[in-house]
Amino acid sequence: MTIMGGATMNAAADEAARETLKVLGGLAFLEAIRDGRLPQAPMADTLDFALTEVEEGRVVFRGRPHPGHYNPFGLVHGGWFATLLDSCIACAVLSALPKGSGCTTLELKVNLVRAMTEDTGAVEAEGKVVQVGRQVGVAEGRLTDGKGRLLGHGTSTCLIIPV
Repeated sequence: MTIMGGATMNAAADEAARETLKVLGGLAFLEAIRDGRLPQAPMADTLDFALTEVEEGRVVFRGRPHPGHYNPFGLVHGGWFATLLDSCIACAVLSALPKGSGCTTLELKVNLVRAMTEDTGAVEAEGKVVQVGRQVGVAEGRLTDGKGRLLGHGTSTCLIIPV
């Protein structure tokens, strides 16, 4: 077990997640996380967001920005935007993968279009698959506030890997 950034990372838990992907496949794996039968990624705990919706080719994460996410200018750091978008986009690809496959981000492009503070309230990051092949998956994501206003959007290319 190692400690990184205050979070406990357990190698046995990581291996268990890989083994679960071999049995369940991407969609069922994400459904188990959404339903609380499997733990969410440590990053989601650290940054206060959670998987709330999943179907094949589409996932939604919800979070609430707070001052712990701020940059020195009193606004939510771009890394928080990027992490929510990377998570929803890569998980959209994962949701379309069969048993024995996982994925990792190869390339991420993020555009921020509106600043966030804790006053923004709850936000939603929705990822949707564009195309999934044997080796590469492409998806896009949108980050919106409770009024449906666009805060940021992005695209990603994910490498499909055996687990």
